[in-house]
Amino acid sequence: MRRWLPMRKILREKIRLVGESRSDFHAMSTPTDDLPSETSGVPRPGGLRTFYRIDDEAGRLLRCEQGEGAVIVYNTPTIDDEADLLELHNIDYHTLQSSLDPDELSRLEFEHDHAAIIFKRPKSFCADDNFLLKLTSTGVFLYEDYLVVVMPDDAPLFEGRVPFQIHSIQDIILRLLYQSISHFEGHLKAINMLSDSLERRIITSMETKYLLNMFALEKSLVYILNSINSNAALLDKMKATAEKLGLDHEQTSILDDIAIENQQCLRRSEIYAQVIAGLMDARASIVSHNLNILIKHFTLWTIAIMLANLVVGIFSMNVRLPLPMESDMWPFYLINILAVGSAVGVFWLSRVRKW
Repeated sequence: MRRWLPMRKILREKIRLVGESRSDFHAMSTPTDDLPSETSGVPRPGGLRTFYRIDDEAGRLLRCEQGEGAVIVYNTPTIDDEADLLELHNIDYHTLQSSLDPDELSRLEFEHDHAAIIFKRPKSFCADDNFLLKLTSTGVFLYEDYLVVVMPDDAPLFEGRVPFQIHSIQDIILRLLYQSISHFEGHLKAINMLSDSLERRIITSMETKYLLNMFALEKSLVYILNSINSNAALLDKMKATAEKLGLDHEQTSILDDIAIENQQCLRRSEIYAQVIAGLMDARASIVSHNLNILIKHFTLWTIAIMLANLVVGIFSMNVRLPLPMESDMWPFYLINILAVGSAVGVFWLSRVRKW
């Protein structure tokens, strides 16, 4: 214990210095000083640890107290949590940061006492994201008799149903991968529903707001395609190293099924991306067409009013006109009829000529 305390202080100081250097770089690259840095030296809020154990009879996971389970989940780890992960679980610092980086690609690495698996998954949709569906990474560290999961958020981890039971820590890894694919499929359904709703509004809209929302969905699909493709490469590597990961024949068969589900999800996202990207020009043309129709209507009204003003202006000239004296009222009605008739004639002519 005497040797661990100085090492623990060194690890915390290293993490703090790296966080401060990142925050300094973020401050130099940010024009305002009021924006908080996500990688500042101040501990991040959260630091939730959850422990699970495997119920062999029911074939599922149950929450338990510390020291009783085989699964440890870190949500939004703080500096102290990162120090524990580096010291107690012998996790590489860069690998740990990769599991918290939303831009990191999926990969599989083998250390002398564990295997590190980093995969991509969608984040829960937030209304403040303005139709941009964001992604994140999750790190899974497989040891001989226990499993460590590191997540950069507090999203629910073991929710939903899977078509197989949990009897080992390898089954937990398969469950996490299967849930990630199911989450991607849910995002694709949401994108399809949102795009249909936006299309109905674009048909009658003259604003670019809905068009920008479509651009955000198209951008989200590009990120989703990249993440699903990255997970596909991870699944291929896991199948090649199934024996090294401790997967038996049944678990390898489940991994093959997961790879097929991921491939189908990839093809579905490619179709959605092609449809949305292929019709973006048409949707922009619809908005421009609606705006042109509005300008045409305003132009017709302007011409009609100008002709009416022309009629009134002619009879308002300060010269002698071939009209009776002020005692007669019919010139007043004649001028109004001519003004209104000229305006109506403009609309009639536009309808006949289909302007």
